[in-house]
Amino acid sequence: MLIGNQKRLLQVTKGYSNVAILNCDAKPFSVTEYLFFPAKIRHEINKTTIYYSPFFNIPSGITIPIFTTIHDIVFADMPELVSKTGLAVRMWFFRRAAKHSRKIFTVSEFSKSRIEFYLGTKTPITVTYSGVQSFLFDADHRKTNKKDFILFIGNIKRHKGLWCLIDAFLKAKEAGLKHKLVIVGSKDNFRSADSQIIKIIDNVDSSIIEFTGFIDNEKLAQLLSEASLLVQPSLYEGFGSPPIEAIISGTKVLLSDIPVFKEIYSEFPVEYFCAGDSENLKDKLMFLLYNRQVEYLNLSPDLYDKYSFKKTAAIVLQEILK
Repeated sequence: MLIGNQKRLLQVTKGYSNVAILNCDAKPFSVTEYLFFPAKIRHEINKTTIYYSPFFNIPSGITIPIFTTIHDIVFADMPELVSKTGLAVRMWFFRRAAKHSRKIFTVSEFSKSRIEFYLGTKTPITVTYSGVQSFLFDADHRKTNKKDFILFIGNIKRHKGLWCLIDAFLKAKEAGLKHKLVIVGSKDNFRSADSQIIKIIDNVDSSIIEFTGFIDNEKLAQLLSEASLLVQPSLYEGFGSPPIEAIISGTKVLLSDIPVFKEIYSEFPVEYFCAGDSENLKDKLMFLLYNRQVEYLNLSPDLYDKYSFKKTAAIVLQEILK
């Protein structure tokens, strides 16, 4: 049974006969979800065996065993991203999830360590690495010829490090780099968005830096396979999916050297730069791209299969059945 917007859920569950949908318009983390959750829906939920939330929001009145996922606890580690009130509210939801959950799932050993640091170790935590979207395994996408652009995928929040990439990229352009920068992501509806970066994106020539906004899966697969390089300059992540998506698509990756990337990508052929150091990032961009032939990236079958939704789902189901 899935709970949420019926119209949207019908689109993603088409062809599955073993799925029931409860239409619910209560927004996650809203007052309605916590204090005024529809009694009819709550009654239907409590007739089932377990309640699993892929995030750490839990509606009021759930009496069956609860399992939740906490991807990261970035706002506790980087409180400068939000107001004091915003941090307090988020920590309340985190603590509530830890209190009411039989088990918490998270996406890396790094995130597990940070969750335990802030929320304690009473609730068991299981690591279930994120999976790659299935459409990216299409072999046709991975055979696309490379083009002269650098790819960034993510939102415009400060901890994503886009400011560092743009600064490094503009310095590399002055030094003769011919590539353009393509940014895929959202700059809307984020209170913690980097306003300085938004101004640069709005004013720079689109032939140098292109901001695509939202794109569909087909266009995303095309960009991932055509890019000369994907750069993930994050200062903080719980997992970080775009580099895996790029590698699966045959594209090389340049990552900031934060602990979680060293954990997740230890077996993959990636390059690192010093996190937050735009000069070092510029040097790495020039080394990897300037006057060099960009080649298609090949992986072993084991690495292709390492991060799959099937494997992630199997771990979740196994832990719940225990």
